[in-house]
Amino acid sequence: MKKSIKIILLLAVMLTAAGCLHEPVEERKTELKIYHAGSLAVPFEEAERQFEALHPDVDVKREAYGSVAAIRQVTDVGKPCDVVASADYTLIPDMMYPDYADWYLRFATNEIVLAYNKEKSKYADEITRENWYEILQRDDVTFGLSNPNLDPCGYRAVMVCKLAELFYGEANLFDNLILKNTAITITEENETYLIKTPENLAPNTDKITIKPKETDLTALIEIGALDYYFIYRSVAVQHNLNFVDLPEEIDLSSAKHAPLYKKIKLQTADSKTKTAKPIIYGITVPKNAPHPKLGLEFVKFVISKNGQEILESTGQPPIAPAIGDGALPDKLRL
Repeated sequence: MKKSIKIILLLAVMLTAAGCLHEPVEERKTELKIYHAGSLAVPFEEAERQFEALHPDVDVKREAYGSVAAIRQVTDVGKPCDVVASADYTLIPDMMYPDYADWYLRFATNEIVLAYNKEKSKYADEITRENWYEILQRDDVTFGLSNPNLDPCGYRAVMVCKLAELFYGEANLFDNLILKNTAITITEENETYLIKTPENLAPNTDKITIKPKETDLTALIEIGALDYYFIYRSVAVQHNLNFVDLPEEIDLSSAKHAPLYKKIKLQTADSKTKTAKPIIYGITVPKNAPHPKLGLEFVKFVISKNGQEILESTGQPPIAPAIGDGALPDKLRL
């Protein structure tokens, strides 16, 4: 009996060992690292899903930042990255050329709106595109924007406030919203305005909330901890938020109004100057990307018909076809 048990145990061990030898080992997937603007989180989540379905051996790893911070992950922090997508295409040549990139594609547009919670934001039942700036100046109203030193939506929000002052003819609008509540300053010369945003913005938190990227503010609006915030239209649409659709003269959406926009310049804490202009997103593959061919494949997907449909369905107009600049790889030449 004991001998039979030993034989059975021996056979079991042998069969188990044989099974282990023939059991297929799961191949490790290639990680595709992407740093992108926070406002691209929703469309890129869907792009990730579809791209991985087309490439089962790939695991897309995304990290959302303000666009300046996203690029600094590559240029300053030295993290490996296969794709960078910025809410301001000019940041790619300004911050990545010539060492980290030598081309980019302009692939999408957007516009700035003032978003709010219809049930929880103060005066939500009376706000319009004609009176929004008056409501924001009320003592009991709070508003937010992202950090202009880290995020294009932040410096665009500040620019929009100055454009609004000019458009509505309200002399103290910018002072009351921005200058009195932060350490931001402004000077004028020949009808051109230079706004400066220091490292320490010193926000008056009883009035204004400033976060690293624009999507950090969304949850505050949703729970009613903040009344209003300046955000991209696409993000407001994606989160089912109500918003004031600002006039084209100030929302940074229209090429027709570019001459008006460019009257406003903003110098960030790193002493780099941005000029107000229509909002256009850019994307590139860094020169030191661990998987450059795969990065190009993802970029190709983003600008493909499927990629454009994803952007369109999430409230963000694609540029079709995408517009290339610099030493564009042959695979991306349209």
